[in-house]
Amino acid sequence: MNAAILVGTMAIVTMLLRFLPFIVFKKYTPQYVVYLGKVLPPAIIGMLVIYCLKDVSLVSGSHGIPELIAALIVAGMQAWKHNSLMSILLGTVIYMMLVQLVF
Repeated sequence: MNAAILVGTMAIVTMLLRFLPFIVFKKYTPQYVVYLGKVLPPAIIGMLVIYCLKDVSLVSGSHGIPELIAALIVAGMQAWKHNSLMSILLGTVIYMMLVQLVF
């Protein structure tokens, strides 16, 4: 029972956080919110890339080659197809295949 209450509370809070900007700014969206909506997604993706590659060792092991190949595949697929899910999924599959079968 406690788990159901916890999940329900988290769902309500998540929905509230998602819907609140649309409720608050239904008539006029301030310019800083529009600006943040444009610049934050690429900034967050950049931070995630840095976080994912921070522990790659270029002097030992596979020298970062599987990570570089997977990152190039993700970037190429994203530039070609503009489908984030497909790009990330393909990059992950290629990376895991390289790590498990090649390096």
